[in-house]
Amino acid sequence: MNVGVVGNPSYRDLKNILAHLAQVAPPVGVTLYTEEEIAPLWPEPAPPSLHRAPQLDCLITLGGDGTLLRGARTLNGAATPILGVNLGRVGFLTTATSQTLDWALDALVRRAYATESRLALAPFIEDKQGRSRAEPIVLNDAVVHKGGVARVIRLRVSVDGDEVGQYSADGIVVATPTGSTAYALSAGGPIVVPSVDAIVVAAICPHTLAVRPLVVPSNAAIAVEPIPPWTEDVLVSFDGQVGTTMGSGERLIVKRAAHSVLLVRLGPEGFFARMRKKLQWGDLSDRERK
Repeated sequence: MNVGVVGNPSYRDLKNILAHLAQVAPPVGVTLYTEEEIAPLWPEPAPPSLHRAPQLDCLITLGGDGTLLRGARTLNGAATPILGVNLGRVGFLTTATSQTLDWALDALVRRAYATESRLALAPFIEDKQGRSRAEPIVLNDAVVHKGGVARVIRLRVSVDGDEVGQYSADGIVVATPTGSTAYALSAGGPIVVPSVDAIVVAAICPHTLAVRPLVVPSNAAIAVEPIPPWTEDVLVSFDGQVGTTMGSGERLIVKRAAHSVLLVRLGPEGFFARMRKKLQWGDLSDRERK
């Protein structure tokens, strides 16, 4: 079994976890491949690079949700299940911890796991001439916002060529159901169950009470275009980790990606159980009984 490893070196325990993984993986028939950024943290000799790996059977991400999102971009649409191991606090997308890593590895080898298919987005920037440049596939969201000093921006939003309206806000979030519990949630968007085929469009701090989040079909094309003179210092962020600039006359177009992202699930815990546990949904434990 070929297993890739992506990790967040900011976690102090990562080096010890990699050493443990290097020790327990080979005896159970697992060949490891590593991203180059964490190669120096492995015991010698380090596993081969992911770039030289044959087809992967699984990708393990060691960190938090951000590390899992980066792992999804690394796969770039490949149908490889991602096993997220949480080394941080929330880890809403992850399914294991450092304490359950051995159990998770055993489940991988025995293929005793389920996968959740998560809708991904394929964003691109288009100019006035219709020329486009593709951007990284995203699992959470694409966000149009102002760079530099925080200030309002005017944006035109369209769905399948039909103008929704002009927004005066700090930005626009276009999110998947997976991303509905991330930035879009902070922007007042709804929580969308991952199995729902839909895309969320939410304004960040809109300057009118008439603006509300939208839920549109997953096969829709969403366009976000800055309106002059609010076309300078406009940025587009993807999963909150990578980004690009958007010049005058350009617009962001977001469509459903051709391939979904597969997340490994271990044990019986479902989406709502994770929501109650990780997001403290409906938690009234801090209130005293009267």
